[in-house]
Amino acid sequence: WYHYNLTRHAAEALLLSNGKDGSYLLRKSNEREDLYSLSVRGKDSVKHFHVEYTGTSLKFGFNEFSSLKELVMHFANQPLIGSETGTLIVLKHPYPHKVEEPSIYESVRVHTAMQTGRTENDLVPNAPSLGTKEGYLIKQGKIVKNWKTRWFTLHRNELKYFKDQTATEPIRALDLTECSAVQFDYSQERVNCFCLVFPLRTYYLCAKTGIEADEWIKILRWKL
Repeated sequence: WYHYNLTRHAAEALLLSNGKDGSYLLRKSNEREDLYSLSVRGKDSVKHFHVEYTGTSLKFGFNEFSSLKELVMHFANQPLIGSETGTLIVLKHPYPHKVEEPSIYESVRVHTAMQTGRTENDLVPNAPSLGTKEGYLIKQGKIVKNWKTRWFTLHRNELKYFKDQTATEPIRALDLTECSAVQFDYSQERVNCFCLVFPLRTYYLCAKTGIEADEWIKILRWKL
């Protein structure tokens, strides 16, 4: 659940989209080399806390721990901190850095034992990822701005679209590592639209329902 150079914004998006109350991860702080940030989801927000590594111990507020395991065990069994709203935040669900891509689209589930007196094995994270998705979307043409229904498939970082579900060769394959943003789009006359921003082109897509559009946006943002 150490996410290296994950940004603050990306950590918030990840925990809010796929985590739950008590989900947490550790990442490097961009303020100083010896600082780390512990990002924890509490209700509908994400809080960030500094963890300082002294070389021999970890400092967290007024507390000092000899190891990361000791810090996690301490806060897994008592409130971490009280937020402005009075909500107590506890480290419950480690959010793993490495997740396997399953063959079907499914929500992230993180399991960890919560009884007091847990062993180290209880803290091992286990989470299937938001993996693949497919379905029909209506796409706006590049030159002629008409709308056509296309079959879309998402696997790892590749979004392909086909003429229909029976087609074997895609019309185009988009590399999501080149995509800079995915967001709802309200500039079109159609409803339930969203767009994918690439350096040379912005793709405009519409789903049948708002829920379906939201699902596509969430999984695409997670891929980014």
